[in-house]
Amino acid sequence: MNFGNVLVTGGAGFVGSQLVQKLLPVSNRITIIDDLSTGNRHAIPESEKIVFYHDTVTNEQLLQQVLPDIDYVFHLSCRNLVLSADNLEADFQTNLYAGFFLLQQVQKHCPSLKKMVYTSTASVYGNAPIIPTPESYYQITMPYSASKFAVEHYCQVYIHMYQLPVTILRLSNLYGPGQLVSNPYCGVVAKFFDAAQKGQPLTIYGSGHQTRDFTYISDGVEAIMLAGSRTDTVGKVYNVGTGIETSISDLAKLVLQVVQKADHPIQYEPDRTVDRVYRRALDSRLLQNDLGWQPRHTLEEGLTNTFLWLKRGERQ
Repeated sequence: MNFGNVLVTGGAGFVGSQLVQKLLPVSNRITIIDDLSTGNRHAIPESEKIVFYHDTVTNEQLLQQVLPDIDYVFHLSCRNLVLSADNLEADFQTNLYAGFFLLQQVQKHCPSLKKMVYTSTASVYGNAPIIPTPESYYQITMPYSASKFAVEHYCQVYIHMYQLPVTILRLSNLYGPGQLVSNPYCGVVAKFFDAAQKGQPLTIYGSGHQTRDFTYISDGVEAIMLAGSRTDTVGKVYNVGTGIETSISDLAKLVLQVVQKADHPIQYEPDRTVDRVYRRALDSRLLQNDLGWQPRHTLEEGLTNTFLWLKRGERQ
């Protein structure tokens, strides 16, 4: 299918830039809004189809300018988990208010909208007692999960009050090519590879027994595009994950296997404020059943692809 004219917020970030790359061949024009607080301008592909605005999604004048001929909106911009814990007010403004404001402006100024996809987070599950965790559960304990979950609710409000065609995805620990350690708030996979390449110890906070559901970036992007392309997913909330738990200690060992440094040192540090989730794995059967999505990459395959990308020295 052709996505026509697309708006991607946060398009200079890790997930956003990878989504833009996949959208390029199947879109007429891609408008990106990113304040570059954590994004990287160089991660955006060079193309005449792309229009980039170094700005925030709360710039009303800008939205009124770009929204009238947009067909698809992918809202990925947000303040991440660590930054959110450091500054609750900034988290509120960047995640909650900006998400609400974008919904409001899309409803007012985007008459040709065919679909909007909002990327939420697996953080809304906290320490879920059900593993793998279904979409019906939630446990809000951190500002990041509170703001992201609140925007999910505003999506439902705009769906029911204004028939805005929105689908919500809860992403779990995306990693892979394009994730740069130059962003100090990048994921643990990028940090482990960076430390291994620099000859520094891999740092694990806490016991290392805590688990996460690591999802390869191209699998996550495929889910985002599938959700955008389908009209029968309006109002639905979908998990995007593998359903497989991997401990951080095991992840470190896998990374060292991939880089062929099995005896490389690993150091353990005390838990940080944000280290409150001990187990995570998502039940993505709803996404699989409704959209036919499947995670195509094992963790070993994804880590190998990531290492090959890093060795090539790519930054796209």
